[in-house]
Amino acid sequence: MTFPIRFALILFTIWPMVGMAAADDDRLHMLVFGSDVCPHCEAQKPFIHALDESYEELAVTRFEVRRDADTQARFRAVAAAHGVAADSVPAVFVGGRVWIGDSGMIRREISSHVEHCLEHGNCPDSRDLDQRLDTAAMTRDSIGFDVPWLGTIDLMVQPVTVSTALIAFVDGFNPCSLWVLTILLALVIHSGSRQRILVVGLTFLTVTAAIYGMFIAGVFGALNLMLMADWIYPVVALFALTFAVVNIKDYFWFQRGISFTIDEKHKPGIYKRIRGLIAEGRSMPALVGATAVMAAGIAFIELPCTAGFPVVWSGIVSGHNIDWLSFAFLLGLYLLIYLSIELAIFVIALTTLRVDRFEERHGRILKLIGGIIMLALAGVLVFAPELMHDIRGALGVFGIALGVTVLILLLHRYLLPRLGVRVGDEW
Repeated sequence: MTFPIRFALILFTIWPMVGMAAADDDRLHMLVFGSDVCPHCEAQKPFIHALDESYEELAVTRFEVRRDADTQARFRAVAAAHGVAADSVPAVFVGGRVWIGDSGMIRREISSHVEHCLEHGNCPDSRDLDQRLDTAAMTRDSIGFDVPWLGTIDLMVQPVTVSTALIAFVDGFNPCSLWVLTILLALVIHSGSRQRILVVGLTFLTVTAAIYGMFIAGVFGALNLMLMADWIYPVVALFALTFAVVNIKDYFWFQRGISFTIDEKHKPGIYKRIRGLIAEGRSMPALVGATAVMAAGIAFIELPCTAGFPVVWSGIVSGHNIDWLSFAFLLGLYLLIYLSIELAIFVIALTTLRVDRFEERHGRILKLIGGIIMLALAGVLVFAPELMHDIRGALGVFGIALGVTVLILLLHRYLLPRLGVRVGDEW
């Protein structure tokens, strides 16, 4: 067979493929990054598939990010090219825009933008952005570690981890929890037995942490079920705003009107139960059982006082659309940091056989700190939720809130009193 004939046959064979590739280049490209263990990714798949089937000019490319390091690097780079953090899935990139998460509102916005791009044809091609990515962005160093069943946790692209650590640390200074713990340790210390202090303290912290963890998991599950509703974030923000206003009020007018503190009517019963623990003649198994029952009862009594930050945190984490395994890791981190403050107090009490009582003035300051931070989070959830999808944004929110708190304390406790102005009932 002569060369011209052979060349003509080859050209005849590949020309349809060349034509298809050229046609494909003219289409609007959508990049979808997801995970096979992400329930929101699975819920979004039928919508993306229907969108793909509805428009011949739309080309959808899906990427699985959980276990593929190269795809994770591509996800980071594509996200960086669009000016967002690669911290959550599902993430949809199309026409120069990005949507992270899945909700009714997000789906409507994606559909509207696709229609706009196909009709007017003036949208950037996300595939072209993907092809022109900066190589340094694809290969930059990351700070992370491997977790069984979870894959690699990259702290550089996991602002939700930073948010978890910050919220848990602030929540750890909850005045209700610290008051109960210091009262418990102060009374048990009178027994003079470090063994009794160790058993009572560890049992109390373990039981209260377990109940707290179950409560947070329940809240997260409920918010996950309602995440498709457009009103869920305003509701969480309203919840945070309510706690913020009441806590700030408690700084100035402690326990006046509505107050998220342990009701005075419960305190005699708490004292009675704690004193029962130091009764002589109780065996260690009986002491563990009595402490566990008491801790469970107190945990439910103080839950209205401690529920604020877990609900807000669960709302923020739900917005990142993580799977349950990742949530378990974050919940463990939250409880570990939350307990670290109480564990430090416990270790000091066990070592020195003394503990300082938690006083009202301490509670007022902690209420103010928690209230201002809660107020900032409420505002972020309503007006700029994307800030919690960025490490610098999350740190900035907490930094500004703490700065405002310090300013209020300086004005209220030092500057205004020198001018003869006193606000609140603490004086």
